[in-house]
Amino acid sequence: MAIAFKLNEGLYLRDPQDTELGRKIIESGITLIDRLGFEQFTFKKLAEEIGSAEASLYRYFENKHRLLLYLTGWYWNWTEYRMEILTHPTQTAEEKLRWCLRVLTEEKKNDPAFGFVDEEALYRIIVNELDKTYLTKWVDVDNQHGLFASYKSICKKMAALIAEIDPDYHYPNSLVSTIMLTSVQQIFYSEHLPSLTNLKGDRYGQLYAFTEHLVFSALKRKN
Repeated sequence: MAIAFKLNEGLYLRDPQDTELGRKIIESGITLIDRLGFEQFTFKKLAEEIGSAEASLYRYFENKHRLLLYLTGWYWNWTEYRMEILTHPTQTAEEKLRWCLRVLTEEKKNDPAFGFVDEEALYRIIVNELDKTYLTKWVDVDNQHGLFASYKSICKKMAALIAEIDPDYHYPNSLVSTIMLTSVQQIFYSEHLPSLTNLKGDRYGQLYAFTEHLVFSALKRKN
């Protein structure tokens, strides 16, 4: 494995990236959640899928919700990694922000640097299951333990770019967190609740245009 992300240790009991079994848990976990949906997914089904004892899975994750949090954290780490690849110090803040928007809204393709992760399937999980990671009674405890750090890291970096572009804009974090959710929800709407969106045809190109319009219409520097 060429690259590994260091995720918050509160997400797991043992880092699954470090062992063959752990990587199988991630790989097959993504496949099963994508196929069955999070509600129908269980560790028992995952253990049967990978030919392992169910107890072995609990050595890596306390429960399936922690696994979902891990997968979403990995996704946002990967997203931030791609943003870093496509931006560099010689670019203006506006250019960097546009690249970040492109990464958020682009159609996801499998990344050969991470052979045990199907990024296309993982993105479908993000589209369909993201809300389940934080719409819980214990969200405050999870937040105190830093389990949303990957998501918040992107928000912080993009908000800093907005503050650099327009120092007088008062809502950079609110704008970025709205855009991050929009990049997921609009795709969900286009697939399941089409009357709630205008995305049709080239959905990802339209999604980029929509988010770019929202961001730069809110700032003093127009596109």
